Amino acid sequence: MEKIDFKKELPAYKARVGKPELLTIPAMNYLEIDGSGDPNNSVAFQQAIEALYTVAYTLKFMIKKQQGIDYGVLPLEALWWADDMNDFMFARKDKWKWTTMIMQPPYVTGPLFEDAVAVAGNKKELPALPGLRLAGLEEGLCVQVLYVGPYADEGPTILNLHQFAAGNGCHLGGKHHEIYLNDQRKTAPEKLKTIIRQPVLKG
Repeated sequence: MEKIDFKKELPAYKARVGKPELLTIPAMNYLEIDGSGDPNNSVAFQQAIEALYTVAYTLKFMIKKQQGIDYGVLPLEALWWADDMNDFMFARKDKWKWTTMIMQPPYVTGPLFEDAVAVAGNKKELPALPGLRLAGLEEGLCVQVLYVGPYADEGPTILNLHQFAAGNGCHLGGKHHEIYLNDQRKTAPEKLKTIIRQPVLKG
């Protein structure tokens, strides 16, 4: 059975280091959990990640067994914002809001998602599970770039991305989006790879 690698197949998961690009991101479905607060010391953030991965792997194995399709679970992603975007830009993380996400392939339906949530909940205690949903997101026109290094040092790369957008006749549209290509627990900070994406509007 061939294993599908969506990271290699989908343009949404391809970016170049230090070279921002304009691209259109199609509608995709995600497992999502909302929250707020500093992710570095938030129990809710860690609980959200645990629930996301537990259900994502439950779905993967259900689909492999029921449909004979194998695929790699997609990386963790997050949307970030604040009611006052100055709090976001100046890293006042206690005021940040977030949506943690893992993209789901088209084989994942609403009924299958509900079955996977039930199975996952029966296997282990997952405090964030009641807040988990399967939802669509269509970001449309975006700018994105690959950043390598510690999360805390993303600032200049984000600024460069915003300047690239302005230089191409765009202004910022949706929420700041990050895709974490490495496992933070197993990767040195200077080697962490993050796709940084920003939805934009022309004109």
